[in-house]
Amino acid sequence: MPNLKQVIDVLETLYPLRYAEEWDEPGLIVGDLNHEVNRIVFAADPTSAIVDKAVATGADLLVTHHPLFFRSVHEASGLGFRGDIVRRLYQHGCGLWVGHTNADAAYRGVGQAAADYFGLVGSQPLVPIEDTAAAHPVGLGRVGRLPEPITLKDFAQRVFDEVSDHGMVTALGIQMCGDPEALVRRIAILPGSGDSLFNEVRATGADVYVTSDLRHHPVTDAIEQARYEARMRGQGIALGQGESGDGHVRPYFINTPHAAIESMWFNYALEDVPVAVERATGSRPEVEWFRDTTDPWTLSITSRQDRATTVGY
Repeated sequence: MPNLKQVIDVLETLYPLRYAEEWDEPGLIVGDLNHEVNRIVFAADPTSAIVDKAVATGADLLVTHHPLFFRSVHEASGLGFRGDIVRRLYQHGCGLWVGHTNADAAYRGVGQAAADYFGLVGSQPLVPIEDTAAAHPVGLGRVGRLPEPITLKDFAQRVFDEVSDHGMVTALGIQMCGDPEALVRRIAILPGSGDSLFNEVRATGADVYVTSDLRHHPVTDAIEQARYEARMRGQGIALGQGESGDGHVRPYFINTPHAAIESMWFNYALEDVPVAVERATGSRPEVEWFRDTTDPWTLSITSRQDRATTVGY
């Protein structure tokens, strides 16, 4: 079987670290490069429960999307959970490799997986990365179109269904901003936190932007601007994306649970990683995806409970 260094070389060919954002530090976080890798497990987050499960099932390598060290830290001791996770991983011979924004941008990475499962055709990166060595377009997010226009409400239901079936079940569900009966076809997607890319999305003329962690003020401003531009176009003044006379509001917004939409990538990783490792080393590791819900929220309340049922509590 291959050692950890050989497996990491394969992972960083599939999901090159040079694609990572400047602020990001993906790659190998914990691990002995000489350690043999027979079993690789995938999970969205390196939580304590996920680490326990990886160790209990005999994993030699845990691959997560989200980092253990998202911001700079100055200790990995027993004073905090991160130090305890590092200790347990080393103690049980399990490495930790993170594919974060590098996996977002890669071919058959996070953005591509979401676009494919939502049914987009002809999708291209929302924010392209120039890489002459890449055989396919790479970059953050995806923009594409649906085969046929559908209502925003029906597309939102598709997003919920696909994220739940092929990503992660969460208590949050999804939120939709826009006219439920509006017809939509051109879709922009950025799995993960995406309100920093509103201008890039607007420039594509997308009817809908699917992303996560959307906040009240940025979305309110964005939808108000979109409605204003649509009203002005309807009055014959070309403004925003659309011809004079085009009164369609764009983009609308769909807000998804952050880790859930990003987990759709593991459907591809489960296929791609063992095949690539076998091609490079002659040995095929066992792989498994832990689909445990690592979203921190455990309950979403969307309507008032009948007060009669709470009498006496």
